[in-house]
Amino acid sequence: MIAEYEIKLAVPGDAFAISELSRDTIEYGLPWSWTSRRVATSIADSSTNVAVARQAQRLIGFAIMKYGDEDAHVMLLAVHPAHRRKGAGSALLDWLEATARVAGIKSIQLEARARNTGAISFYRQHGFVQLGLRRGYYQRVEDAVRMAKDL
Repeated sequence: MIAEYEIKLAVPGDAFAISELSRDTIEYGLPWSWTSRRVATSIADSSTNVAVARQAQRLIGFAIMKYGDEDAHVMLLAVHPAHRRKGAGSALLDWLEATARVAGIKSIQLEARARNTGAISFYRQHGFVQLGLRRGYYQRVEDAVRMAKDL
């Protein structure tokens, strides 16, 4: 699935497009917290991978994953609405899992909005299991479903 999309590490010049996609597809209804400055900080952080998916040189998706000693945490994963259900999200997630395995990571964790049944279903299809609920996780406005996958 990765072959259909160009998946690479983001460069500083990608920060603005990533932050806009986050604002429009992930952070809708919440105060915007993943600004281009915050994304640029993640791109520069050696314990974080910021991956982008491109098709025909156009950024259509991204993922941000922070590494711990044994676990990694997907902070954000988004695909432009026009490109959803075409494999870009799966390609990004496959890329993250492959890099985590190389790094010796034992599990990947994440949160999804409790009402985002599409995202929860997507992660379940990729082997993630629900661990619990975090009340008010999203800026005390919305609950999150905690999920994880053992590698």
